[in-house]
Amino acid sequence: MKINVEKSGTGKSNIILLHGWGQSIKTFKQVNIHLQSFFTVYNIDLPGFGLSDKPTYAFDTLDYANTLKDIIDNYLIDNPIIIGHSFGGRVAIKYTAIYQNVRKLVLVNSAGIVNRKKIKYYFKVYAYKILKKCFSLPILKQYKEKVLKNFGSNDYKNADEIMKKILVKVVNEDLRKDLEKITCPTLLIWGTNDYVTPLNDAYIMKKHLLDGGIVKIEEGGHFSYLDNPYLFMTVLDVFLNDDK
Repeated sequence: MKINVEKSGTGKSNIILLHGWGQSIKTFKQVNIHLQSFFTVYNIDLPGFGLSDKPTYAFDTLDYANTLKDIIDNYLIDNPIIIGHSFGGRVAIKYTAIYQNVRKLVLVNSAGIVNRKKIKYYFKVYAYKILKKCFSLPILKQYKEKVLKNFGSNDYKNADEIMKKILVKVVNEDLRKDLEKITCPTLLIWGTNDYVTPLNDAYIMKKHLLDGGIVKIEEGGHFSYLDNPYLFMTVLDVFLNDDK
């Protein structure tokens, strides 16, 4: 696959930026500009996003982590600091747990915790499956897309077939056991008003980490680093100060 990597800065320590689902290196542009004054920054379009190629089969989180390993090996990156937002955080967790060569880890409103689903969720899933089957009949097929568009998250509805399969795979992977394997200092930065990966996920992650701490961005949402960039950068600077 062709993977888009934007390298900037000439600092002695290396930072890797991993964006969330449906995003690209552009989302981390402001963070990138701030960090490149002190670090060498690798801003990556994950496979299937931005200018990178799509996977040829349905990746799981391990596939994304192994792709990240290939990138790190290709650029000869030694002991990187990884900053991952949402889906990028999920990939960062899996990579760090396996390869154990990460200096520091920053998880921003990260995915990776699968919570028990409510009955309403299962009702919606089964309703979707039944309707999908019914509207596959020749006489009803013309209405299929219109009826089913009300089901599923925006991420799912906006994805093509291969990315939908990937999304279904990764969102059902619970990474608690992977978190327990992470030994490097880990900072969890979370918006208090995040309804995609709720703040409680951060506390669950912290329980499974050997060396983890939480910083809350009050009234920040799922994109807390964009909601309050000044506070986010300040927190990052404190956590990364020894690596400059």
